[in-house]
Amino acid sequence: MKKIVLLPLDERPCNYDFVYKLFQSDELKIVRPTQLGSKKDPADFDKIKEFLFEECEQAFGLILSVDMLLYGGLVPSRMHMETVETLKERLQVIKQLKEKNPQLKIYAFHCIMRCPSYNNADEEPDYYEYYGERLFTYGVMKHKVQLGQAAAEEAEVLRAQIPEKVLVDFEGRRELSRTLNMETVRYYTEGDLDALVFPQDDSAPLGYTAIDQMQIRRKIQEAGMTDEILLYSGADEVALTLTARMLNEMKGNHPKVYVKYATEAAKHMIPKYEGVRLCTTIGFHILSAGCIPVEQEEAADVIMIATAPDDKMEEAFDQPSISPNYNAERNMAEIMRYIREKLSEGKRVAIADNAYSNGGELDLIRMLNKHGILMDVSAYAGWNTNGNTLGTVLAEAVYDYYYGDTKQRKDFLVERYLEDVGYCSHARGLVTTEISAYADTAFATEENAAEVAASARVHLDEFTAQYLSSIADKVHITHVSMPWKRMFEVKLDAEYNQ
Repeated sequence: MKKIVLLPLDERPCNYDFVYKLFQSDELKIVRPTQLGSKKDPADFDKIKEFLFEECEQAFGLILSVDMLLYGGLVPSRMHMETVETLKERLQVIKQLKEKNPQLKIYAFHCIMRCPSYNNADEEPDYYEYYGERLFTYGVMKHKVQLGQAAAEEAEVLRAQIPEKVLVDFEGRRELSRTLNMETVRYYTEGDLDALVFPQDDSAPLGYTAIDQMQIRRKIQEAGMTDEILLYSGADEVALTLTARMLNEMKGNHPKVYVKYATEAAKHMIPKYEGVRLCTTIGFHILSAGCIPVEQEEAADVIMIATAPDDKMEEAFDQPSISPNYNAERNMAEIMRYIREKLSEGKRVAIADNAYSNGGELDLIRMLNKHGILMDVSAYAGWNTNGNTLGTVLAEAVYDYYYGDTKQRKDFLVERYLEDVGYCSHARGLVTTEISAYADTAFATEENAAEVAASARVHLDEFTAQYLSSIADKVHITHVSMPWKRMFEVKLDAEYNQ
């Protein structure tokens, strides 16, 4: 058994539980902290440091969230009050871990600070409640000025709509964050990190995040590391992706992945909350997982289905879409025929359900259920962003490649159907309507959260009976709760018992 230490991005189930649930086995021992922070409250650095020193001394590998190490979590990384000197000192823990265990493989990921396009301070500094949209719009215009696509006067008009102290704080935070991103690149070039990924959540082609991305990419180029340090859309799935990569490293193998699109035009679509074309992001995710993209299906160990539309991605709560790109351009009849044919040939089929953002496609689940093949696919995911979905599916596929059809894999797959589609695309909207007094905000009390969880459980049972009827008698939901006391995510545990 080899020990892999996980320092997750934060305490949410997608970051804290998914790696443990999928990869913990007789061959891999996943070790994670017993205590982290809580949303805007950062984890204790001294406890994190103690955990790392204790667990990494005899470990094979470390999956390291640099944001957790430096700031105590993803959300605290956007609103902390730490100095650059303190943060650089914290980063030295990486060198110290290597000194204590020179054989330790450290696969690190360090997020590029996001800039959402809306007014909401739930995961941002308080001023984002009032100036978030303006900050985003000004960032886009500022980027256009840099590219020669707009006049400086246009940017000044937008700048004048943001209080100076807000802009100074926001841009100062970005500069500090970018400085630490650059410092992490140096750690990689000096051999203290064995793999490094810069994910970016909630991004766009232009704006503050894209500007930071450009500067970080230039730093990577100057270091001659463009083919080694990866920068792509994602965040909450990266620990899964890098664990899959570490497993491939252990096995000395690189599974080959062929991508089948529901419409070829989807290759060039820019997914919602992301800044580059789908085919580019898929290529990065395959490499990040330690796999190899192939152009011929016959050469593939994994066939990954991408259900994305040809043009504009919509939100899951709007489904079924009335847009032609969802109904006419995507040939779902041919995709279902293809999936069934490949399964009958014994191929490993993984479904990246990226038709919508923030939830899986109900009609796809209906078809998989109708043909009785829900549990025949090797992997499925359809949650949050396209990047979150891709990384999760690839990790599942890598697990299946080495360990096959275990109960552990089946439990994780059932949880994906229940959470990604059952909760995100079905129960969440119904519960929000039923408990409108507080369902779309942070819940005032634990009792509120318990009420929401109970309602979600009822609708998840309905979903199982209706959409998973071919396996409903084998699906057992064992836990439902709201980890951040809000509607967006759920902590869900389930089992598939044959």
